[in-house]
Amino acid sequence: MKIAVIGSGLMGRAIVYDLGRADGVEKVGLYDFDFELAEEIAKKYGNNKTEAGKIDASDEHQASEIMTDFDACISAVTYKFNIGLTRAAIKSKTHFFDLGGNNDVVKAQFEMHDEARAADIIVIPDCGLAPGMVSVLAADGVSKFEKVTSLKIRVGGLPQNPRPPLNYQILFSSEGLINEYWEPVVILDNGVKKIVNPLTGLEKLEFDGVGELEAFFTSGGASTLPDSYEGQVDFLDYKTIRYPGHCRAVRPMLEIGLGSRKEIKVGDCMVIPREVFKKILEKNLSFHDPDMVLVRLTFQGLIEGRDKQMVYEIIDRQDVRTGLTSMMRTTAFPVAIIAWMACSGKIEHRGVIPQETAVNPQYFITQLKKRDINLVIRE
Repeated sequence: MKIAVIGSGLMGRAIVYDLGRADGVEKVGLYDFDFELAEEIAKKYGNNKTEAGKIDASDEHQASEIMTDFDACISAVTYKFNIGLTRAAIKSKTHFFDLGGNNDVVKAQFEMHDEARAADIIVIPDCGLAPGMVSVLAADGVSKFEKVTSLKIRVGGLPQNPRPPLNYQILFSSEGLINEYWEPVVILDNGVKKIVNPLTGLEKLEFDGVGELEAFFTSGGASTLPDSYEGQVDFLDYKTIRYPGHCRAVRPMLEIGLGSRKEIKVGDCMVIPREVFKKILEKNLSFHDPDMVLVRLTFQGLIEGRDKQMVYEIIDRQDVRTGLTSMMRTTAFPVAIIAWMACSGKIEHRGVIPQETAVNPQYFITQLKKRDINLVIRE
């Protein structure tokens, strides 16, 4: 099988690393606007199966021509390119997967379902960590219950050694981070979709070996789960995990408009607040310290007519051997696994489909374990 990767950032690097070591992958193409960077990353993280190329991710025609030579394509660039890349994949009849992160973009992709099915391809958006892996884990847990009354998803990527004042470091796209803190949040309440504000619903929680933490509503992490389980699951929500005090520090910044894309005049210049905020975050929170990812899904419901609780939990820390951060591993490996499953014939659906419907959870979890991402299930 031949798989293309667009984007040489942190996630693109880890995807190339994984695919280069996957059974049956004979060619990995890494494409970026910066050819020299793509070439450098292909050599460092790939192997003799990996080649580099140049692409303008906004050029659908060029993207389609490149995809024609591959069985599947993974987008590891910011979500704003994913609608055009989905169209390019349909035109070239190439399976397509991305890391997602924006509800409006994903909605536009699902509107292309008929065209993707007619092209006989699989398109699955939101295949990273959250959105992503947690949706497949949710599907696995839900399948074990006769009725799920509550599903609470808590996920966070954190520095192992927090630094004040925000106790956070940039572990993925700053644009994606701001989007999580800025966009509306969709939950299920009494089995019906409901909109709540991000950076609300603050709660305390603990993880063994980590200590006390906090969690609050953020956008996009649940992906299509509220749509898939509306009317089936009574309550479903998603919250991001941070060290205590983070929400209280960040929320005022967003409330005064630092996440806005609306231009404001500063002196003689027009400035976009979000672009300034991104640069500030990147400058001041790029520590490159060891990180960890925490995942917890708490299911409540009926099994054999009795009320039961089940907890799915992952505590993953940076791999010092490979140099891959935990965020890279837990975001990039899931999308690489799903693309590999599609090319191996292990996903039968066609069209634009949610991963909780398309992906076999048990096979997926087995593949995670092979990559030392270990899921613990407690009843």
